[in-house]
Amino acid sequence: MNLVSIRIITARLEELVKFYELVTGITAVQYTPDFAELKTSTTTLAIGSTKTLLFFGGDDVAKPAQNSSVIIEFKADDVENDYIRLDDVLQNSIVQKPTVMPWGNKSFLFRDPDGNLVNLFTPVTTEAAARFNGQNQ
Repeated sequence: MNLVSIRIITARLEELVKFYELVTGITAVQYTPDFAELKTSTTTLAIGSTKTLLFFGGDDVAKPAQNSSVIIEFKADDVENDYIRLDDVLQNSIVQKPTVMPWGNKSFLFRDPDGNLVNLFTPVTTEAAARFNGQNQ
């Protein structure tokens, strides 16, 4: 089994799509006015409007802008450069400036327009880099 996609449900699809395009540098593929995907080499970030909940059983299946337990993570080539590039745009939503974590990743944490926590990280120790050798690139 492979994890292939994470989906965000939002009431602000257009705003979230533009935000993630800016953060990742990836152009989203928007299949309908209510569904878009940003595809990386290893997984896909899908963004669906609240209207898509009708296909899953109704509005009570998921609630937009209420996540408080999941972090959306992207492995970056150079998180310091991403911090410099995004600092002005993310000023009010930065949670943590680039910091080396005990497991060897330098992480930059911020919130997207819906309040979801996002982590851009770069492995900076030999051990951390080895965990990603050939994966999640």
